[in-house]
Amino acid sequence: MHSLIRGLPDPATLRDRCRSMSMLDAVLSPDWEGRYYSFDSNWNVGEQLASMRDGSGNDWFMVFSKAGVYARGFDREVPNAPHLLEKVPGVFLIYVEEPAFADHDGAPLISVCFWREVTDDVWHVAAEPEASTDLFDLLADGTPESYKQWAEEYYETHIDLEAVRHVFSLRSLTPAVVTALNPEADLTDLAPDVEEIGYPK
Repeated sequence: MHSLIRGLPDPATLRDRCRSMSMLDAVLSPDWEGRYYSFDSNWNVGEQLASMRDGSGNDWFMVFSKAGVYARGFDREVPNAPHLLEKVPGVFLIYVEEPAFADHDGAPLISVCFWREVTDDVWHVAAEPEASTDLFDLLADGTPESYKQWAEEYYETHIDLEAVRHVFSLRSLTPAVVTALNPEADLTDLAPDVEEIGYPK
């Protein structure tokens, strides 16, 4: 778990990675339900939400706010560990109790959480010993090459590396870039996703 913390960049860079990967997923999967990564730049007043769902019960949620960054992940291969939330600083308790991060009965689902207050210069983590960091590997690696390799396996299609690099650089989408990523996608149709993600226009 310490390797995860060492691999995480500063909050601003992490946020940009989340936005880039969410934009790429939006192009590759016009159907929201088929996407792996998502980003809501207007989740709440002064708060943005990045998330991952693999369709098999594993997920993570990450809140970017004025207080800092709070993230929690759930690995269904290990026991649920709500006691980890006892270590979360009070400034993030509102997210500990967030219904969106719980099961249908309102109980929190968690096997790892980490956070970084705005005044911190390091990340802090609480996790079960057997919890996997695989949920965050791609995010921690943070390179276009690693995203391309992952996306080609997940979406079962060839992914243009230069187009991925374009999006990782947060450059405005163009019809050529969109077509290079997904010939069936249309830039105009992506306008709502661009707006929700807060991707540069």
